[in-house]
Amino acid sequence: MAETVYLRRPPDWEEHEKPALPGSPAMLMHSPLERVCYALVAILVGLTGGLGNALFTVNLPTIQGQMGLTPTEAAWLTGTYVTFSMTANLLVYKFRQQYGMRLFTEISLGLYALLCLLHLVLGSAQSLLWLRGASGLAAAACTSLATLYMLQSMPRVYVLKMLVIGVGVSQLATPLAWLLSPRLLDHGQWHNLYWFEAGLALMSFAAVVLLKLPAGMQFKAFEKRDFISIGLLVPGIGLLVAVLVQGTTRWWFNAPELAWMLIGAMLLLGAGLYFEHHRSNPLLHTRWFTQGATIRFVIGAIVLRFLTTEQSYGVVGMMRTLGMAPDQMQPLFGVILAGMVLGMLLSALSFDLEHAGKQLLAALVLLGVATWLDFGRTSLDRPADFFLSQFLLAVGSGIFMGPLMLQGIVQGLKNGPSHMLTAIITISMTQALGGIAGSALLGTYQIHRAQVYSVALTQQINPADPQVAQRLQLQQQALAGQITDPALRAAQAAAQLGQVVRREAQVRAWNDVFRVVAMVAFAYLAWSLFEAARARRASRLEAVRNAQRTADTTPEVGTDGATEPEPEADDEAPARPPATTG
Repeated sequence: MAETVYLRRPPDWEEHEKPALPGSPAMLMHSPLERVCYALVAILVGLTGGLGNALFTVNLPTIQGQMGLTPTEAAWLTGTYVTFSMTANLLVYKFRQQYGMRLFTEISLGLYALLCLLHLVLGSAQSLLWLRGASGLAAAACTSLATLYMLQSMPRVYVLKMLVIGVGVSQLATPLAWLLSPRLLDHGQWHNLYWFEAGLALMSFAAVVLLKLPAGMQFKAFEKRDFISIGLLVPGIGLLVAVLVQGTTRWWFNAPELAWMLIGAMLLLGAGLYFEHHRSNPLLHTRWFTQGATIRFVIGAIVLRFLTTEQSYGVVGMMRTLGMAPDQMQPLFGVILAGMVLGMLLSALSFDLEHAGKQLLAALVLLGVATWLDFGRTSLDRPADFFLSQFLLAVGSGIFMGPLMLQGIVQGLKNGPSHMLTAIITISMTQALGGIAGSALLGTYQIHRAQVYSVALTQQINPADPQVAQRLQLQQQALAGQITDPALRAAQAAAQLGQVVRREAQVRAWNDVFRVVAMVAFAYLAWSLFEAARARRASRLEAVRNAQRTADTTPEVGTDGATEPEPEADDEAPARPPATTG
């Protein structure tokens, strides 16, 4: 390993003040008021990083309509954000080691606020595309910064509990966006959303400038070869994300350009990973991904993130299918917000290295039960009918992120601090890919099942059937006051009946989505319990072998030491009786 070249002489810290990891700030003693300020800045920065994309996602139909964007153009905006948020840690981690986290945050937040204001002036699809990229970059920086600020808010003994809260703050952005959006759009179009985004970015920028993190160790971290890897991996991930976000819009087999993008992604990612595999000091330690524990961690992280898409994609999609507007879904997301806060607090209060696995298991059970409760929904269901299931799912979502982050870091640090960046990138990529791949897979399945149900229900509608004829007659009577032409009235009634059929087909398809997610949850739960039982059995067998080895070596030791040395003769020692014969 290359010798560390310090760019600034490290301060003379006490042992308890030294940074826990390279690139992290020192853990200094602060006054109670300073600790409160650090916690408030952490909350502000964490929400700023999450609310940008959350507000865009929640109001995407409104933004798409007001700006005249096609579904394909809207998908590019989502893909741009995901690409930059996924790959930012390739740059962030080493940047904070060499130049400090605060400088990167000031650059990203300043650029984010500037592009928000620029988009308000231009109002074009191009400026919005640049803004989504800056939002992804700022989100990655703000998530790390919120965690670092939250760690300063309590003494070092509470570092694991503060890690859970710091990581979980950004998760609160989505329910908050649903609660805030109707009011933001009451008195204007999409402009109010970006005024709000720009204001948050400027407030966070001012907060991190006024209340600085303690200095950490700064040393030369970047190598020239790092930028070759970044130049290969970032476009490769971008093409892969583009395929996932455009697949359901253009449809997978109807757009040859998706195949070419997938081929390009495979070539770029393959070249980047091959280059990293043969470096002496790589960004990504590819051999780490061949370990069984790492493979199990990656699968678990993707599955847990996939299960949460039942809320962000499944429930929201079904409510939009039934015509629910954001203001009608506000109570539901108030319940979800309460559930996430409760889950985060429960996780923080009971969080330590020994209980991390148990917390992940509890989160998995909650996610599985929530998806099972949602199976069997009808077109008569409304947001209030989802309160219980989504509260349980929100509690599970609030629980799992902290333990997942800790397990990934611990798994990486087993191989040394050099694997820290690999672990962080793995966590961020599994969460981003789990979410976007989950939406793509569930979206594809939902569209397919909706088509199947639509065909089946349409075949059952026979105008000669008395019930169908009565339904058409009732609809024609309802339209009599609006349409005087009998033929046009009959056609309109038939069209309305067809619309009802499509709605029912969609609802049945969403039920199939909920069922699939529940099956994945319980299948993974069964596999996790099997792996845990196998690990306990292996641990017991190892303990028995160790005990047997100890028992086998004990007689040998006893034999060697059985002959005790003769005591030295002294005047007070009693005479030894003579030996007897016979």
